[in-house]
Amino acid sequence: MEPEKRMKLIFKIVPRSLWQEAAERGVFKGAPVDLADGFIHFSTAEQARETAAKHFAAQEDLLLAAFDASGFGEALKWEVSRGGALFPHLYDQLDPASAVWVKELPLAADGSHVFPGLER
Repeated sequence: MEPEKRMKLIFKIVPRSLWQEAAERGVFKGAPVDLADGFIHFSTAEQARETAAKHFAAQEDLLLAAFDASGFGEALKWEVSRGGALFPHLYDQLDPASAVWVKELPLAADGSHVFPGLER
């Protein structure tokens, strides 16, 4: 019997209004930066805090959506990006309902984001 495969979560930081629109339509095509780059940017748990600090500094009303990386098949590519690290990029649109979970990404008193569900 094979050991159970552990789900590999990847994360998308997204403004609440954009996510709500996508949920109503049943499709998320990406944020403006995703559309400009031709793929949806994701981060691993280890990369998410740096992504928030670099691209979403002090922004309020954000959500953190978690996805099972294996659910995207060949449309998900792991590509070299910031600092030579491999980042997950989705070359497709996605169904917001496919999120494993979506949680608020609040700001701490110091202006950094508080990440729910991510261990340090």
